[in-house]
Amino acid sequence: MGWPTLASVYFIIWWITLFMVLPFGVQRQTDGIEGQDTGAPQKHRILLKMSINTVLAFVIWLGVYLVDRYDLISLRDMGVN
Repeated sequence: MGWPTLASVYFIIWWITLFMVLPFGVQRQTDGIEGQDTGAPQKHRILLKMSINTVLAFVIWLGVYLVDRYDLISLRDMGVN
């Protein structure tokens, strides 16, 4: 894989893992202020979640890169022609 493909794969992994990380530590608002959704989080902590997501996505991407680079899993090994 070339670097543009690797960057694209990282971007896709980052977005997928973002949806896994977003619900971490969410506490709903319970005060019921007029005009605010009671399901909205009290503290969104988006920068912390994006930082965690970036590290998690990099670890997953590194695994994908190593599998591709060193041909650890091959379609030929799985019987796919």
